[in-house]
Parts: sequence; C-alpha cells; structure tokens
Amino acid sequence: MEDSKDNMAWTPQAMECGDLSPLSPLGGLVHQAAPRPAAQRTVQSQQLVQKSDCAPTPDGDKSPAESGDKSPHSKAPWPHAPVHKLDDNAVCFVTAGTLHKERLFTDKARLDLLERRLMELANHYHWQLEAWVVFSNHYHIVARGFPDSANLGKFLKHLHADTARELNRMDGTEGRQVWHNFRDTKLTFEKSYLARLNYVHQNAVRHKLVLVANQYPWCSAAWFERVATPAMVQTIYSFKTDQVKVEDDF
Repeated sequence: MEDSKDNMAWTPQAMECGDLSPLSPLGGLVHQAAPRPAAQRTVQSQQLVQKSDCAPTPDGDKSPAESGDKSPHSKAPWPHAPVHKLDDNAVCFVTAGTLHKERLFTDKARLDLLERRLMELANHYHWQLEAWVVFSNHYHIVARGFPDSANLGKFLKHLHADTARELNRMDGTEGRQVWHNFRDTKLTFEKSYLARLNYVHQNAVRHKLVLVANQYPWCSAAWFERVATPAMVQTIYSFKTDQVKVEDDF
C-alpha cells in the first residue's frame, strides 16, 4: 500500500510460522567503502539483552573493507552503500513482530541469527536493505526492490520460516509459532521515505536501549555512517521522526 505524504496506511498481512520461506548491487547503487562490523558483543551486552531487547557496545575497529565483504560478526553479505532516492522501483517499509510480542530473540546468538538470515535472504531475493534494526520481538526494514526482485511476501515468509525453525531448534520447542504478521508500506514520497530511513536507523534510541544509534549492534546506523558521505548522513539524520505513523508498541 502506498503511503500518503506524511501518514502511512497499514495493511496487516498474516504470516504463519513454517511457510517456506544485504544485497543486490543492481539499480545503479553508489559503491563506497563497505561497513565495518557492527559493534562487538561483550558479556555486558549479553546481560543487557536479557534486560531489554539488546544492548550497546563500543566499536573500535577502524579498518576499511571492500564493498560487499562479509561482516565477521554475522557471516553474511552486507549491503552496498544506499541510494537514498526514490525511483521507479519499489521501496518498502516493513515491520514484523513475534506472536503476542513475546521476546524470543533474547541473546547474541539469536539476534545474530535473525540479522544474518535477513541479510542473506535479502540478497537471495534481490532486495536492497537500506535500513534495518532487529530486536527480541520485532524488526523494521527499509528495502528497495528491482525489476528482478522476488515478491516481498515470499522473501519475508522465507525469513520467518527459517528463523522460526532455527530458533525452535535452539530452544527445544519444535513446532512453536514464532512470527505473527508483518506490515508493509510502499514509500512514494521522498520526505516520507527519508524520515523512515532515519526512523529505522534511530529506533534503538527510541526504545531507550542506547543513547547513540550507532552503539546498537543489530541495526544499520553504524554501517550507514561508514558507507555514506557525511553530507548524506547529516541529511538523513536531520529528518524528524516524531510525525511518522508507525505501530511500534513493542
């Protein structure tokens, strides 16, 4: 569903656990230095994961990498530098939550699982992740499609099935339903698009998990600040998010 200029109309789509269930260099993407790994997880971060959704840790690695290199912490391909403009291809904002908002991805291993499969399957289905954040009971993404991208629902159903199956294996709860649904909105106005990019980058701050967005390991903020130009970072971070209409009561 397409968004209005500043308000988003949501259409819930039911997702069932068990259905079969970053990233394409298509579309003239800007190739810049690839991201460093997200902040290293520490014992303190794992303890804070149990307290809330997850936790901040400082990132000390300053070494650059080639665009498309794998992140050591996730063992998954990282996306190339973001485009940050609308064109004829679909750009979608997605929120998905666990059944009854239960906190299931509660530690480093489980959050790594969700982030890693998100990136791997975005690459597989040719969806370019431009912003993402994963928590213990939900995630948000801004993803760009291309002419050869698979159906977004197919991509997300695969993600939910794979992560549910692996999570249940880890927890010894075979057959448990993990995911409840997802909501997706097609972004068609530039201001709405840029505001939602900032909303996702800053979401860990909104949930009061960190004071600075790039301290949260399982999101795109630190990556974005490394691959984008300073001017682009300043532009995106300047967009206010208090008027963004998102059901985010997790």
